[in-house]
Amino acid sequence: MRTRHPMSSVSRRTFGKTLMGLSLPLILPSRLLGADAPSNRIRVGQIGCGRIARGHDMPGVLKSGLADIVAVCDLDARRAAEGKTRVEELYREINAPMPAVSVHTDYLEILQRKDIDAVVISTPDHQHAEPALAAILAGKDVYLQKPFTMTIAEGKILRDAVARTKRILQVGSQQRSWIQFRQAAELVRSGRIGKVRSVEIGLPIDPTAPDDPAQPVPNGFDYNRWLGPAEFAYYTEQRVHPKVGYETRPGWLRNESFCLGMITGWGSHHYDTMHWALDLEASGPSRVEGTADFPTNKIWNVHGAYDVKLTYPGDIQVHVSDKHNNGLKFFGEDGRWIWVTRDGTATASDPSSGKTMPPLDASDKRLLDPKGLKVELPRSDNHHKNWLESVRSRKQPLAPAHVAHRSGSACIVSWIAMKLQRPLTWDVKSESFLNDAEANKWLSRPERAPYGVTRLIKS
Repeated sequence: MRTRHPMSSVSRRTFGKTLMGLSLPLILPSRLLGADAPSNRIRVGQIGCGRIARGHDMPGVLKSGLADIVAVCDLDARRAAEGKTRVEELYREINAPMPAVSVHTDYLEILQRKDIDAVVISTPDHQHAEPALAAILAGKDVYLQKPFTMTIAEGKILRDAVARTKRILQVGSQQRSWIQFRQAAELVRSGRIGKVRSVEIGLPIDPTAPDDPAQPVPNGFDYNRWLGPAEFAYYTEQRVHPKVGYETRPGWLRNESFCLGMITGWGSHHYDTMHWALDLEASGPSRVEGTADFPTNKIWNVHGAYDVKLTYPGDIQVHVSDKHNNGLKFFGEDGRWIWVTRDGTATASDPSSGKTMPPLDASDKRLLDPKGLKVELPRSDNHHKNWLESVRSRKQPLAPAHVAHRSGSACIVSWIAMKLQRPLTWDVKSESFLNDAEANKWLSRPERAPYGVTRLIKS
């Protein structure tokens, strides 16, 4: 007997022909048109109420002034309830009237609501693709935390669904809304350092630790569904998220079933900035080779120290390593370079590098003069607001699906090279490794029934 995907009953009722490869008509609720009256505000459902949601996504949405959060959801009932409490705190902070906020432990309930226009997905990496695809097929616009997906196969399915349905999807590559990263991209594109010869990218690493033993699953936590398409493994707090509090980085960030490590966790930010600055957002590397240390522990088993080399169009050589300072350094002609980083700060999901670096620097400070730029890129100071503005205008946001898929793919290709520890030839057009069956096996993962985007798109 074929196992039914959890979305299957909803799919037949709600999605119709979209699941057969056809696009739903683009419908923008009439209340979103016209003046900024309360009835015209975008109604958002928050899926995932963990650390990044509480510290970054919920504040970003509410401080945009364009939207209300009207529903929160988490597979951990305690976190779902505390998600509503966090929304209440944020409304008090911005001194705004709070709408009724419903609490859910099943995101499908949010997707079925016709009064919700869009969703923010702040879930572990292995739970990005399926909820995002379900939301897109349900006619919702999506803000999706980075990385875009865990595998290239997932990314292709989600990217194509977004294009087919014409929904708005913004990925949380918020460096595009930080002034120094935009300025660096404009300067590089404007030729301030001449032809770019090479790029250095520095990313941090996560520590490992001995495996903790199995523990009882906490009451109110749907652990089986939390695992989703990942292979079943016993519950222990070390593998998932803290039972109490949100200050500690969750353990899933250090387990390869749920996250590929910093090569995608923070790499998705810096690779995206590199693609943006090099004007290679629709492209990717042609060759990649890498090495990395992988722990023997079963739970905290993401990569440790690593070294990756990539070749991009124009024979641009890219070196990615934990030995470099956290940030990007673009090298051009005559010894000229431009450096950009996060000014020593970190987001709720990223550890501090321990070093304070200038956010924008150059071999000659005169290279940073904003006068006379040949290229000026779109400006945003709030990544969530940029997404919500796109929800209204139906214009592409700063980090759309097709762009995020390419930067995410470069990270995943790097991780595969780190795993195989040998040179690989990547074909951007076919999105596969040339004449390399072993490497191509790593482009997808088995999906534990009844979960996964492959089953969902066929249901």
